[in-house]
Amino acid sequence: MANGGGYRRRDGSRVKPIGIFGGTFDPIHYGHLRSAFEMLQALNFEQVRFIPCGDPPHRGVTYATAEQRQRLVELAINAQDGFIADDRELRREGLSYTVDTLESLRMEFPDRSLGLIVGMDAFLGLPGWHRWDEILDIAHIVVAHRPGWKAPDIGLLGELISDYGTHRVEDLHTAVAGRVHIHAVTQLEIASTEIRELVAAGRDPRFLMPDAVRDEILNLGIYKGD
Repeated sequence: MANGGGYRRRDGSRVKPIGIFGGTFDPIHYGHLRSAFEMLQALNFEQVRFIPCGDPPHRGVTYATAEQRQRLVELAINAQDGFIADDRELRREGLSYTVDTLESLRMEFPDRSLGLIVGMDAFLGLPGWHRWDEILDIAHIVVAHRPGWKAPDIGLLGELISDYGTHRVEDLHTAVAGRVHIHAVTQLEIASTEIRELVAAGRDPRFLMPDAVRDEILNLGIYKGD
């Protein structure tokens, strides 16, 4: 697994890690935003990059276009320092594999600590991902979970946590990749599927997402039923 002391400025101070938060964001909502914000603060990330998935291999069809989903992300995070909208998967042809995105980021930030943010459900499916066993060579894995959830302690993931797990936030700063950190976050019971169904039924998704996102969805008729 990759290691190293992380990137330092000329004055010797260490540059903070970059959080990587991918998803279809179809649409983005407060559940996504709150989890990312808690990671930004609690793990002392310099930034969290929101990366809408281009052609998701595991999630099937998306409902809004790639351009619409990117625009909704930009509107959602516009006012928050440290949040960045990254469209690299939308610009890349072919299926959107996480490992390819991480390799692209590693080329752009060769000496920076990268933390891939995933939910517990996604983490439990990690062994089914394309080239999943190479991810820790490129980045840390940061698992966001509901308070009270128990991490796996057997099987491939149990071994992964046993070998590379850490409770120390500092470990995400001192090495550029190679650790698994599980962090409890506030889980808001909001789902993109339910938002799409609300809009399709002619109901208002207010208070489930920033007003700018809600206004864009309603003004453009995104997710509107036939």
